Amino acid sequence: MYCLAVEPEYPSVNGRKGRERASQPQRTHRDVADELRTRIRTGVLRPGQRMPTQAQLADEFGVERGAVRQALRILQSEHLLTNGSKGAPAMVAPGLAVSGALAGPEVPPQPTMVALTPRIAEAFAARHVVIDALCLTSVSLTLAIGEPLRRIHAGELKPAKIDVRVLLPSRDIDLAFPTPVDTSATERLQRHWLAHRNAQGQVLRHNLLALRATHGIDVDVSFRALPFTPPVKLYLLNGTEALFAYYTVKRQEQQIGQEHLETYDAEGTRSVLFAFEQGAGPRDTTFVEESTLWFEALWETISSELILTS
Repeated sequence: MYCLAVEPEYPSVNGRKGRERASQPQRTHRDVADELRTRIRTGVLRPGQRMPTQAQLADEFGVERGAVRQALRILQSEHLLTNGSKGAPAMVAPGLAVSGALAGPEVPPQPTMVALTPRIAEAFAARHVVIDALCLTSVSLTLAIGEPLRRIHAGELKPAKIDVRVLLPSRDIDLAFPTPVDTSATERLQRHWLAHRNAQGQVLRHNLLALRATHGIDVDVSFRALPFTPPVKLYLLNGTEALFAYYTVKRQEQQIGQEHLETYDAEGTRSVLFAFEQGAGPRDTTFVEESTLWFEALWETISSELILTS
């Protein structure tokens, strides 16, 4: 004989009823803080808006009020909330720039090295940081991760787990770019690019894996090789945001050792980065979802093992 288990219903803060599975593990104060942080940064809770009461939040998340108070204190320490007055809930910090605004038409796209660093730093505020990147080299990502690493060492950010996956062109292909105008220098230029790709990847991996020893953070960094030269770069942050840029190929001079070569190449750090976020509208949500599927397909199918050696 089978019994039908009925899932209990709990009222949410906006009056709608949400369902919680009886078998779901008890949420911690960090889980509550992570969810509220996401709501603030995506604009669900707007700057200057009063937070729900502690009783409402405790009911919604199925936790004790003590866990709610701890979660609110975390967000106050991050300057996302103002301190609530006696008897009044805290308020979302007025003037706070929500991340959803980055996808709006009023905010123009910016060059990679202007836009990427703050987005990466914000992604590292999550308890579990997940970053997927597809690029020509990992130089922009390596530079951008420097800021959240500094904040981790300063005690301002405390992720528990970091997963980073990077797709880069294979060493075994003829690159579409960079490529020399004089094809007789192709092999020299490819060796130079390969050394640069490997060096940047090794720095990125070393800096992240060092967090295991210094802060006890669970870190995993993986690289795979693509059988083609990517014409675009893509960064996927915590499964909710996609940053996309074109590699615009130009004729330019490049120094290889003591030699100056005329090449066709793209300056990735200057590529204009377009931001898309889940929850910022149907277009943005679909772009994030499709970009995630595209990355996963490349990772699981035609990419191959990448070893960062010469």
